Amino acid sequence: MSWVILVVSGILEAVWATALGKSEGFTKLWPSVIFAVTLIASMAGLAWAMRDISTGTAYAVWVGIGAALTVGYAMITGAEPFSIVRLLLILGLVGCIVGLKLVGPE
Repeated sequence: MSWVILVVSGILEAVWATALGKSEGFTKLWPSVIFAVTLIASMAGLAWAMRDISTGTAYAVWVGIGAALTVGYAMITGAEPFSIVRLLLILGLVGCIVGLKLVGPE
């Protein structure tokens, strides 16, 4: 269950990172609210998952999921340029995240 919570928390990290960018320095209400709510939920989930998953592994997986989804969303929406090299690098990041799960003692 800890891994499921960790993955959901990583997804929420991508949501709050995207909302933070769209809040334009907290000058827009709804992106700022979404940022605050998802930040709290993401951190709470990370903390909960770290009861069973080592800190280094949990943090790396959480950040990796958040980073991959954030840049992936930005490329899909056109906020960042798409390239095959970028896509391959994101896939490599996802492969490393999966590898941490497969080789971990948990």
